[in-house]
Amino acid sequence: MIWKRSAVLRFYSVCGLLLQAAASKNRVKGSQGQFPLTQNVTVVEGGTANLTCRVDQNDNTSLQWSNPAQQTLYFDDKKALRDNRIELVRATWHELSISVSDVSLSDEGQYTCSLFTMPVKTSKAYLTVLGVPEKPQISGFSSPVMEGDLMQLTCKTSGSKPAADIRWFKNDKEIKDVKYLKEEDANRKTFTVSSTLDFRVDRNDDGVKVICRVDHESLNSTPQVAMQVLEIHYTPSVKIIPSTPFPQEGQPLVLTCESKGKPLPEPVLWTKDGGELPDPDRMVVSGRELNIIFLNKTDNGTYRCEATNTIGQSSAEYVLIVHDPNALAGQTGPDHALIGGIVAVVVFVTLCSIFLLGRYLARHKGTYLTNEAKGAEDAPDADTAIINAEGSQVNAEEKKEYFI
Repeated sequence: MIWKRSAVLRFYSVCGLLLQAAASKNRVKGSQGQFPLTQNVTVVEGGTANLTCRVDQNDNTSLQWSNPAQQTLYFDDKKALRDNRIELVRATWHELSISVSDVSLSDEGQYTCSLFTMPVKTSKAYLTVLGVPEKPQISGFSSPVMEGDLMQLTCKTSGSKPAADIRWFKNDKEIKDVKYLKEEDANRKTFTVSSTLDFRVDRNDDGVKVICRVDHESLNSTPQVAMQVLEIHYTPSVKIIPSTPFPQEGQPLVLTCESKGKPLPEPVLWTKDGGELPDPDRMVVSGRELNIIFLNKTDNGTYRCEATNTIGQSSAEYVLIVHDPNALAGQTGPDHALIGGIVAVVVFVTLCSIFLLGRYLARHKGTYLTNEAKGAEDAPDADTAIINAEGSQVNAEEKKEYFI
């Protein structure tokens, strides 16, 4: 009896062991059928990278993150590497997530998530670190620049990864014809990029804003810019503007000398016919204006305005013709003499036409024979018509018609 009871116990014990082995084998098979899932990560230098490893089905099998140097960062929820920048985000049987803050270029590389099955399953996640380009600098400008000179500006930025793109703008209009140079930095990870802009300047470039813009994926659609305001020196340009288009005798006249240049032209010089102003009492210079208080015929002539700066000088001329106010008033009214002359010509032509027409009618007053009198209408042929016409002369008096 005791022996039978012992045998039953041994039987159940063996069955239990077999069931445990089968369950353990099934768990191993379930884990072996799963692979950890990871994703590549891109982060800007100085930012925070989040690395996540997931397993859909996991029967208490450990997960581990290791860096490109194959150093273990986290084993389940246990930190293995002493680095204050690395922190645990979440640790479960199905997920192991960690974060790396203040990422540097040296952190870039391939990170590995391991699932400790038999054999161990792994998944790779590549961490890409973007190097932020430094603020660009524009060199090559020396103020001032003379009109007509060739200007060469260079824009340079360092520390970008991958290499940044440089674009030039002149008053918000992009300039395409530029030179571009890319060089690898000493760390062999980042790049120094430079671009050169060449153009010949003129007076229209004075005050223009030349902008160098750096575009890079690390800047989040907010490019870095550098700006240079151009200062161009040029000779003056001069123009004389009269206060009235028809100067009249006895009236005042103001001639304004409009001059532009950089540096600003000095006070202008007024002359008349190549010499000084003849009547300083009536001709007063005030700044850039020449005021002639009371015009007369002696003021006729060529007035010259000359402007000078440190670059050079320029001048303009104005020919003054003083008009007689009475003559101008007569010119503004209707020309009665001209109108009278036109009317006389029309009347004369009309009378001549009537006279000629009367003489023509008088000369052609008389009689003529109609076709009916000549008998041409009733004649069957041309010969008969002639005979009828000759024979009808007798009765011609009866067929006469008079033209009055």
